[in-house]
Amino acid sequence: MMWKMLGEKDPMAAHRIDSKSIFALGRSNDAKEGVQSFLEKRNPNFIDKVSVDMPKFYPWWDDDSF
Repeated sequence: MMWKMLGEKDPMAAHRIDSKSIFALGRSNDAKEGVQSFLEKRNPNFIDKVSVDMPKFYPWWDDDSF
């Protein structure tokens, strides 16, 4: 996100994407597992994968056509 947002005119664009990301990932299975494993004092078993469990709005940018 930081790399893609370097060319934005206004920091609010990054804020919008960041807020969506925090909301979506905060509701993920891994977030729930992280809290539950902490409360149970055990090692977490994270099951989400970047390859399939990214938020629905990802990718949010449009690739340049050449």
